[in-house]
Amino acid sequence: MSGGESEIDDTSFFFAPNGKTDAKAELDATLDAFFNETRFDDNASACRFPARKAWLQEQLSINDFPQVACKAYDAILERLNPKSATLVFPSAHINSPASMFGHTFIRIDSNYKSKLLSYAINYAADADPANTNGIIFAIKGLFGGYYGQYSLLPYYEKLKEYRDAEQRDVWEYNLNLDEAEVLRMTQHIWELNKTHSYYYFFTENCSYNMLWLLEVARPSVHLREYFSYDVIPLETIHAAKEEKLIQDINYRASKRTLLLKYEELLNAEYLHTPRALVEGEKKLPEIMDNANIDIQQKRYILEAAFEYLEYSYSKNAMTKEEYLALFHAISTARASLGIGKNIEIQTPAEASQSHRALRLSAAFGTREGDSIGFLGFRPAYHDLEDSPYGFLRGTQIEFANLELSYTKDTLRVEEATILSIVSLTQRSEFFDTFSWRMKSGWDKNFVDKETNFLTTIGAGYSWGNKDGYLYFMLDPLVYVADITTTGVGMSAGLVVDGFSFMNTNIEYTNRWYDSGEQQALFKISQNFRSSQNTQIQLKYDYKERFDVREKSNENTLRAAFHYYF
Repeated sequence: MSGGESEIDDTSFFFAPNGKTDAKAELDATLDAFFNETRFDDNASACRFPARKAWLQEQLSINDFPQVACKAYDAILERLNPKSATLVFPSAHINSPASMFGHTFIRIDSNYKSKLLSYAINYAADADPANTNGIIFAIKGLFGGYYGQYSLLPYYEKLKEYRDAEQRDVWEYNLNLDEAEVLRMTQHIWELNKTHSYYYFFTENCSYNMLWLLEVARPSVHLREYFSYDVIPLETIHAAKEEKLIQDINYRASKRTLLLKYEELLNAEYLHTPRALVEGEKKLPEIMDNANIDIQQKRYILEAAFEYLEYSYSKNAMTKEEYLALFHAISTARASLGIGKNIEIQTPAEASQSHRALRLSAAFGTREGDSIGFLGFRPAYHDLEDSPYGFLRGTQIEFANLELSYTKDTLRVEEATILSIVSLTQRSEFFDTFSWRMKSGWDKNFVDKETNFLTTIGAGYSWGNKDGYLYFMLDPLVYVADITTTGVGMSAGLVVDGFSFMNTNIEYTNRWYDSGEQQALFKISQNFRSSQNTQIQLKYDYKERFDVREKSNENTLRAAFHYYF
């Protein structure tokens, strides 16, 4: 219970009519049900609620509950064989707003050597965002319009979903729970089977329910106390780390990461060959019979083709018959070339080493010769000028970012962002994805010097390498000022992020408004990661301004300190 009221909304979870809000009544009704069983098979009360039964036996030293035969529960327990547990974090899905925070679920591990044979406990909204209107999906998700449901699936199926189809790297945080604690958690999961609770994207979401399960396993930890108004998946990893639950960490590279590594290993003239094989532009004999291709390059070509084949099939780019035929042909050809070099994927910065979500900022500088100070607060979560260490490259998602300025005894709102999302996906030989960004809120980037409401959504392309990336964006926009003004902006940007301790962001924008005015904007920031949760920033902003008489320029230079918590 939380605040005296259970967070389970399904009445079938309670014995007492008011059990959701009255813990004593529920306790009395539970004891009455256990002592007065009328069914002694899978429908028995004790079979439905094994965690409650175990807790009551332990707390009240009860040894005379009626004997019941729980075949279904025993079969699940035998299949899971729970010995240990792992908190799994698939990183952000770069082109899905619903998944840009990442996700968490729990893997129940047995004695099997291969963790792929373990089972994953997942909690998610009972909805398919791919087949639901995006606006309706967001509104219903924000206000509890969906039920949340638990699911139990083989771990390898979840890996196929997140790592392969959705191109998400996966972090596995092995927990130091003992066998008894894992059993207690498993018993509680069984009790939640076929029950429902309202799902809220920001609070009672996938990660929040994983925190509940961990607290059930080890009641001495208080993970939910780390959160109040939102539960961000990555923040739950920080909380588990603070509570010393994490024992060791494993990394599983996504299909995207593997294919990008093959792009590094393939010679330039063979870069397109794996994709050409899968898409039918080339035939296997053209590769296998070509004596000019080095044998190791042939191995890389076929291995990359195999990975791209699986990726294409996961995206429904071919029929099952086409997939199986190519699968057999490519794997047979690769096997004939013998053992080659193993590719080595460099483990990226681990997710829990990233900065925290909340940010306080203080800055001082000059604007047109006058001293100016800035104070900012952002509840969530990350922007492109923050250190990308531990985050998915090229992503930004901000909620309720507020920045105030103070100059000449005047306090102004510089920015009040409702929501800003950026996804700059670097295009490559294997991935033709586009980039996009949106923003809704107030800023001071319009032609006047006021703080005006803006909404914009744009798209473009990005290219890069391990040292940085370029992007070009086209952004239609609407400003609500004295009059509503529409326009379009064209932007070119550069991000240099090849160093773990600093990143550089540059962007130049030209805007054309329906009023006939044209405006130039330019900004450059040099950002230094002074520690995991502190950052020093030097930033220059240039904006063209217009009034009724003439054009003017506004130059702002500042030095800022960011603290994340």
